[in-house]
Amino acid sequence: MQEFSVLIGGRAGEGINKASAILNHLMARLGRYVYMYYDYPSLIRGGHNFAVVRSAGRPVWTHRDRVDVILALDQKTVDQHLSELAEGGVVVYDTSAVKQAEGIGVDLDAIVREEKAPVITRNSGLVGAFCRVAGIPWEVVDGVFREEVPPKYLDANLRVVRRAWDAVEERGRIERGPMKPLPVLTGNEAIALGLVKGGLDAYIAYPMTPTSNILHFLAGFAGSSALTVVHPESEIAVILMALGAAAAGKRAAVGTSGGGFCLMTEALSLAGQAELPVAIVLGQRPGPSTGLPTYSCQTELLFARHAGQGEFPRLVVAPADADEAYLWSARALDLAWRFQVPAIVLADKTLCEGGYSCSFDPATEVVAPPEPPGDVPRDPYLRYRVTANGVSPMLSIGTPGAVVKVNSYEHDEAGITIEDPETTVAMQEKRLRKGAALAEALAAYETVAVYGGTDARVGVVSWGSTVGAVREAAAGLPVRVIQPIVLEPFPVEAFRRAVDGLDRVVVVEENQTGQLEQLMRVHGFSAGARVHRFDGRPFTVEEMAARLAEVV
Repeated sequence: MQEFSVLIGGRAGEGINKASAILNHLMARLGRYVYMYYDYPSLIRGGHNFAVVRSAGRPVWTHRDRVDVILALDQKTVDQHLSELAEGGVVVYDTSAVKQAEGIGVDLDAIVREEKAPVITRNSGLVGAFCRVAGIPWEVVDGVFREEVPPKYLDANLRVVRRAWDAVEERGRIERGPMKPLPVLTGNEAIALGLVKGGLDAYIAYPMTPTSNILHFLAGFAGSSALTVVHPESEIAVILMALGAAAAGKRAAVGTSGGGFCLMTEALSLAGQAELPVAIVLGQRPGPSTGLPTYSCQTELLFARHAGQGEFPRLVVAPADADEAYLWSARALDLAWRFQVPAIVLADKTLCEGGYSCSFDPATEVVAPPEPPGDVPRDPYLRYRVTANGVSPMLSIGTPGAVVKVNSYEHDEAGITIEDPETTVAMQEKRLRKGAALAEALAAYETVAVYGGTDARVGVVSWGSTVGAVREAAAGLPVRVIQPIVLEPFPVEAFRRAVDGLDRVVVVEENQTGQLEQLMRVHGFSAGARVHRFDGRPFTVEEMAARLAEVV
């Protein structure tokens, strides 16, 4: 079978996320491209959690309407998802928890009890039963579990997996893919690694879905590396601590979502005025206010571009998958320091918590190494010296022989508070010149990606994680897919080249008001049609294809 999808479901607290991650790695080990979508309510225990793991012999970036196998740890999984089972599909279920189902049952409670294993290992047992049914070789199963389960819990998990494996029979075999196994990362993990690649010294965050796992992931390395990871008491403390680290010469990044970013906006303006570099990972989730805290959207583009009082330059980038998340997180942190501006990595729950096959090479140099400040005059040291591109020599607090001032008030070149109109104009113009210099530097990168349709007369424009569904659905249509990756400063010339020759433009977004379309209009670009979704769920391939067929 060239393409294969499996859904696993159960209650919160039953390890659905971990089990689906293992399924993703199992498919990747077979030389297949993979994608994982994880759906769960904002509950620690109870509620219905499920994940869909899709694999194929070509890249995939979203899930489909139908699945080939349903793995059920409870009755609700069968009741809610049976209609999604493809023709010829099968349900593999725990007979101790599912009382009404047709398919392949295995008594996981009995296996766990007899093996004296933790109850949570039922999820591993269900994965083991699936692997036997799907014809995945035991050596592959054993190898993945040994890599993905902590040593403390490995023995119990393997015993349960083997018992469940032996309890069922093979029904068919998933085809091996055409390539060597690729690494599998969530978007959050790719962002974390990208920040490290960009020279990260300190990661500071208060846990907020969907970016919480960046904090957890990096904390796992903090004790054995030079990286500092801190969990302060609030989002306000997070951003202020990061700016303090920047003033001391440390490359800092923070993670948050919309509610936390609201609390950070005053300090964001402080970063603009004091010219302190910081990278902010902003994971969008449906609002306003608490909204749907564990679901996905694209509603904070305009907020990210305009947050904070006053006028100051910033960088906003929106990666579409884990490969881009790695690359642009590294670049965002590096560019923040090169131009002494805030840089925002605009993500969403679909990207942050989705699992992707990754093809980036961590050994590839994607950012230039930090340049030493050189011979900077220190008597006096002009922290905010007026320069042609607006970027001043930056020495850190504590540099011998230099008095370094950090000032949120309007100031002169030395950082001394002023209120006279001439200096005010000079410093405001200096800061905005950094935005122009940043835009010029971005021209060296692919700021707008274009896929297919060189002769197409219709273009489909989308951004962030939604691009994956657009690319898959548009593969059979005579259209050009256009993805602006950098959203501030908007790459006007690159975007103009991307839409050149088109008679019609369709904009696809996961919001209600068309925020990218609004941004396009500001820069003189218009759309002839639009496709929106704003219920917190991502587009499937089939839904996207149907919606595009209506407007293309």
